[in-house]
Amino acid sequence: MNKNSPSIETKNTENTNEEQLRIQQRQNLINNNNTPYKYNFKKTTTIKNIIDSFSNLKAGEKETSSFKIAGRLMAKRVHGKALFGNIQDHSETLQFYININDIKESLFNDINNFNIGDIIGIEGSPFCTKRGELSLRITHGELLTKSLHPLPEKFHGLQDKEKRYRQRYLDLIVNKEVKQTFETRSKTITLIRNWLTNKQFMEVETPVLQSIYGGAEARPFTTHHNELKQDLFLRISLELPLKRLIVGGFEKIFEIGRVFRNEGVSYKHNPEYTLLELYQAYADYNDMMTLTESLLSTLVQEITGNTTIQYKNQTLSFTPPFKRITLTDALKQYANINSNNTDEMIQKANEANLELPNNVSKIQLIAALYDHFVEPQLIQPTFITDHPW
Repeated sequence: MNKNSPSIETKNTENTNEEQLRIQQRQNLINNNNTPYKYNFKKTTTIKNIIDSFSNLKAGEKETSSFKIAGRLMAKRVHGKALFGNIQDHSETLQFYININDIKESLFNDINNFNIGDIIGIEGSPFCTKRGELSLRITHGELLTKSLHPLPEKFHGLQDKEKRYRQRYLDLIVNKEVKQTFETRSKTITLIRNWLTNKQFMEVETPVLQSIYGGAEARPFTTHHNELKQDLFLRISLELPLKRLIVGGFEKIFEIGRVFRNEGVSYKHNPEYTLLELYQAYADYNDMMTLTESLLSTLVQEITGNTTIQYKNQTLSFTPPFKRITLTDALKQYANINSNNTDEMIQKANEANLELPNNVSKIQLIAALYDHFVEPQLIQPTFITDHPW
């Protein structure tokens, strides 16, 4: 046992004790004929609407209008006969205030017994505190869902990346920017769908289970269909069924669908992900590049309000046209490599300590050199064309 073990055990014990306390609180509610899980709550607005409507209130000002909101209790602070708390719904977070002189003492005590993480419904009127913070003065509050597990400790937050990805619900609760990422992703997919539809592309759905997988080089997930007594594969690409639809007479089609690849996991690879594929008859790769840069620039404009975005220390411009360069020229420009000279390429790869398979093919060699020398230098949107194989 290492020197850090006692503190870890203590923390786990504290969490266990906290959970046991919450379980007992839930049982007390049940014993008193109070359900810890309400069926519904009639909200009248969202927190964001309150903030947008009353953010101009000055210190000490108040409104008489009453609103009902619901969300998760994120913080609670008791000061004698007053209680402050923070409630968070899907849109925003808002402070609320309750004074024992404004309501029945029993209701004050009930609200005081709410735990951080509980989902609650409250009713009250907006006002601005002396410190200038918009808040809701509570006249009614009720427990909607009892949370049996404490949220991650506020100061440290949820930092463990493994836990963040495996328990996304916790990540979404405590890290606001993650929820914004989900919202941006949803908006992006909607914009793509609408943009392509306006360009007369038709959306289709093709089989996820396939008897013959294809359209890419990847190891598939395999399953078995009991009724057909046949092995099937989760698709690794959308390509082949979409091309068959082009053969069948459709001229502009697209699909946004999940694909599955039974391979390693990294920041570049995930066992399943969402893929967009579109096909257009009577068009070549120049038309596809023009379509792609138009789509991307429109997405960036719609989501950010500009065609340039800041990523880390780089300003990325999505204003068409994007740079276009052949793979052969890219190897020459960025690494001074002649893709027609296999011996030279092998020498460059060895000097860079690249791991190459035995009897490496020219395709594998060029791909490895591109990944190492060229890709890290492609900061702005760039089309790499005319692969020499």
